[in-house]
Amino acid sequence: MAQITAALVKELREKTGAGMMDCKKALAETEGSMDDAVDWLRKNGLAAAAKKSGRVASEGLVGVFASGVEGAVVEVNAETDFVSRNETFQNFVEQVAAISCTAKGDVEVIAGTDFPGSGRSVADELTHNIATIGENMNIRRAAYLSVSSGVVASYVHSALKPGLGKIGVLVGLESSAPEGKLQELGRQLAMHIAAARPECVSVADVDPANLERERAILSEQAAASGKPPEIIGKMVEGRLRKYYEEVVLLEQTFVIDNETKISKVIDKASKDFGSPVKLTGFVRFELGEGIAKEESDFASEVASMTKGGD
Repeated sequence: MAQITAALVKELREKTGAGMMDCKKALAETEGSMDDAVDWLRKNGLAAAAKKSGRVASEGLVGVFASGVEGAVVEVNAETDFVSRNETFQNFVEQVAAISCTAKGDVEVIAGTDFPGSGRSVADELTHNIATIGENMNIRRAAYLSVSSGVVASYVHSALKPGLGKIGVLVGLESSAPEGKLQELGRQLAMHIAAARPECVSVADVDPANLERERAILSEQAAASGKPPEIIGKMVEGRLRKYYEEVVLLEQTFVIDNETKISKVIDKASKDFGSPVKLTGFVRFELGEGIAKEESDFASEVASMTKGGD
């Protein structure tokens, strides 16, 4: 029997998109023949994933897992919204969210972790699901959040079931206050983050490049007013405060009451709970954000296919 090397398995996997264990089995069944192994995978429906790998996957689900002082959020994409209601896909996202917490949000570590009850890695289970469900899928991103004491609270918007939806948020609250009170506050803050889309926690966290870009734009706008330099400087600083209110969480107005600044909400909670509360960080994932979706024109598609066959 031919020796099945790691290089052979890798080559077959790259050719077919099939899972590593399936590639090893195919090569074993075909005595190491690459062409026969490809045919074996195709006959068993396991090379189907390769044909789907080029298709845009911008639907799917965001999965959130939070437990005590840590939590993780993951985005798993598929081609259609229909798949998000598939029980197999939902179970996959739930498990990957939990694994993401253990893997601390490292997608490579997640991919290589054993998928519970399957005998396959997460990456191979994903490939198996692509072949079974019939759509391209991918684990797009994951993030991890933890605190030394307190809670990591979570919120999922448009949840299909607990922990699965279109927008997932984690909030880290560091405090020795009672967990129940922190969870309630954390959930409200997570709901705010889902709606308000802040970019960072504090003014000190604002990306310097973004700040300079904003300052340059505001300076140019203010200069067009023709006012003296000292007035222009005050105009720019005033408009920068407005910018901070848009992108900095602690500077935003709480969507729950529409009047209190988030920093004041934290201050009040610290007094009410009898223990300092610090908002240490947050993560917000929205399904498909930043992915260029394909706009399909069916008539044009048919016409192009017809021309291609001439």
